[in-house]
Amino acid sequence: MAETDPHTPTDSLVHQPPMLTLRTDGPDQTRALAAVMAPLLAPGDLLVLTGDLGAGKTCFTQGLGRGLDIDDRITSPTFTLAARYHGRLTLHHLDVYRLDSVAETMDLDLPDLLESGVTVIEWGDQILSVLPDQYLLVALRFPQPAAGLDTAGFDTGGFDSAGFEETGRIIELIGHGRRWRELWPALTDAIQGWAR
Repeated sequence: MAETDPHTPTDSLVHQPPMLTLRTDGPDQTRALAAVMAPLLAPGDLLVLTGDLGAGKTCFTQGLGRGLDIDDRITSPTFTLAARYHGRLTLHHLDVYRLDSVAETMDLDLPDLLESGVTVIEWGDQILSVLPDQYLLVALRFPQPAAGLDTAGFDTGGFDSAGFEETGRIIELIGHGRRWRELWPALTDAIQGWAR
């Protein structure tokens, strides 16, 4: 492996990751948003889903499945940890919410999954240290605090959420790595109807 000159800026320092803030008005729109993103995906793409409990991570994955021509019903793999679906591309759907430590990811055989299709990891922010540096972070949030949620420090970004708080979501997309920077113009065009 070649040594890196400590005085040369790394890729992550030279390029700020691109970011988009979107809004959907309910589960069907969250699925539709993901479905229009799916045709842009290729084997090896990784999507890391994070955000509030119940904010739509599985709905988002269902939309990706629809866009990848997957006919099977996609459900949250909270208790099974991983599920595989076949369509135009293979979709690996993981949920690491219940993992007690990053070391437990070794049982998931992540390198093999990441090479053989599109991988979506719910609560993936908990294991970023073992993931490749090329991924799309998808953060799903309620527009304002929902009953019973600990939302200390939550920021709606000035979004007026009147009448929107029951079903609407704020979705932030942050592209990490060269793959997502290169894909960003096409992604932005595909999802422009949801930009806020």
